[in-house]
Amino acid sequence: MNFGMSEMRLRSEGIDARTVLVTDDVLSARAEEREQRRGIAGGFYVFKTAGASASRGDGLAEVEAITRHANSRVRTGGVAFNGCTLPGQTEPLFRVDPGRMEIGLGIHGEPGVRTSELLAAREIAKLLVETILDDAPPDAGSKVAVLVNGLGATKYEELFVLYSGIAPLLREAGLETHEPLIGEFVTSLDMAGCSLSLFWLDDDLEALHDAPAASPAFTRAGTAPPATNCRPMTGTTEAGAPVSDPPHPSTTNEDPGGQAGIGARAAITAALAAVEAAEEELGRLDATAGDGDHGAGMARGFRAAVAAVAGLDGTARLSLVTAGQAFMDQAGGASGALVGGWLVATGQALPPQDSAVNAAAWGAALRQGMAAMARLGGAQVGDKTMLDTLVPFVDAFTAGDGDLPTVWAAALPAAEAGMRGTVEMISRRGRASRLGERSRGFQDAGATSMYCILRAFGQAFAADPDIEGR
Repeated sequence: MNFGMSEMRLRSEGIDARTVLVTDDVLSARAEEREQRRGIAGGFYVFKTAGASASRGDGLAEVEAITRHANSRVRTGGVAFNGCTLPGQTEPLFRVDPGRMEIGLGIHGEPGVRTSELLAAREIAKLLVETILDDAPPDAGSKVAVLVNGLGATKYEELFVLYSGIAPLLREAGLETHEPLIGEFVTSLDMAGCSLSLFWLDDDLEALHDAPAASPAFTRAGTAPPATNCRPMTGTTEAGAPVSDPPHPSTTNEDPGGQAGIGARAAITAALAAVEAAEEELGRLDATAGDGDHGAGMARGFRAAVAAVAGLDGTARLSLVTAGQAFMDQAGGASGALVGGWLVATGQALPPQDSAVNAAAWGAALRQGMAAMARLGGAQVGDKTMLDTLVPFVDAFTAGDGDLPTVWAAALPAAEAGMRGTVEMISRRGRASRLGERSRGFQDAGATSMYCILRAFGQAFAADPDIEGR
């Protein structure tokens, strides 16, 4: 979502941009749902291909095409023996019982899609090789680059032992290995675990794979492929359209702010206090099926939002848009895109004059923001997301009658019921969706943070004696 929003913002500035999603994790979705798979360590090969293609002078369309081709030829599977510990925390995101291991881990610290008994190195090698070869690209040839990747707390000696079991299995399958890489290339802090990636090469992919590279994490000497289409970068798009900066919200023709703008900024400040108070609990909920950083990301986003509107003398519309853009820039993760996009879309739907901002205007704006969140996340009610809190709130709000604080307070019980209803849901969107039944039995972190935000907004509006002239 964040890459998609970045692409849209670049295009709004007249800069051509393309997004290619890495989908190498064979354990995260079935073959017929390959486009829903997540990217894990195999992204190393995809990024290396994209960089080498750009370095030799390929145009943007060519870089996009070869990057998509590389993604279609890489497959990864992995296992974990213990979870990682986020900075500032004292406990890992998850623990693996003695004698067990997680299969199908995520590189952001997520637990596996299933558990099994702990296997010996050669049995793990057999599991990973067979799992990947069962999903090999059709007609991909027999030459493969091999990446045995440690996740942060697995000793290099153990990775070499694992490869000693992988190599003969690949030979038996008729595959020729090309420059195997063994070490830590795509880590997850201090997670104990490892993964295997196979990258099926053709002549062009092999040349890009072998091209020199220099980065803090990976360096390769060699001769660069010959430039194919090199041309200087200019301040225009590929179509020749001039690049221009979009107007910042503060420079648009906004009316002077009034009481609604003050109320909106107070609501943003109240939301920061609410998510900071709930930060640890949100992280705990997120760690049950995600990467455990939801609380930290929400707090970071609202700190940026509050800083962005500090000293701002503008309308409610301008305040929410400014706060939302700052939230998107700083929060990171899905929450950054979803909540930031929701704030921006809600703000953009408010009237440009504060004098016209009332409960009815808020209702229409909230419905627009809700629709934007649904489009961005591709989710609906019942998918165990923020929408399970937001949709019932908006439905109750728009059906209500009275001034803003009254209608807002009356809609909160519907939001709370929606949030609590996520406990028995199976996640169908986001990282937790890979866990199937394992995602049932806990309250969704996003639904919980959305309730915190809505409740904080309501408290801020109720505390304002001048809302709608009261």
